[in-house]
Amino acid sequence: MDKENLLKKINDINKNTLMETLGMEFIDIGEDFLVAKMEVTPKVHQPDGVLHGGATVALAESVGSAASYMSVNRETQMVRGIVISANHVKGISKGFVFAKATPIHKGRTTQLWEIRVTDPNNKLISHCKLSTMILNRK
Repeated sequence: MDKENLLKKINDINKNTLMETLGMEFIDIGEDFLVAKMEVTPKVHQPDGVLHGGATVALAESVGSAASYMSVNRETQMVRGIVISANHVKGISKGFVFAKATPIHKGRTTQLWEIRVTDPNNKLISHCKLSTMILNRK
């Protein structure tokens, strides 16, 4: 499947989910990465008008879990996030943020993903790590 059709398929799966509610969109995919973007508007702000850390973590977990899911046999396996950590280093109040997931470790039963959340100038907003567990479908 070509890149554009794969991105469309991933985005279509997200209808009526948290990803759609928060305005997340997968925009790029490669052999060892997946990128999503989210617009920073008041709906993802904390009360003082900057991007909420929870919204940032939701973006990071969404792109990391999707990247993990894309790396397994989707007919026989499923993915669950088991641990996520985030270090928020810079605030942003408008525009877009981009989350790029790249693998640190891709094992048979667990995976570890680095997710860098950046602004449009590639300045780091948050650095996240996600551990996923690979389960067999019953």
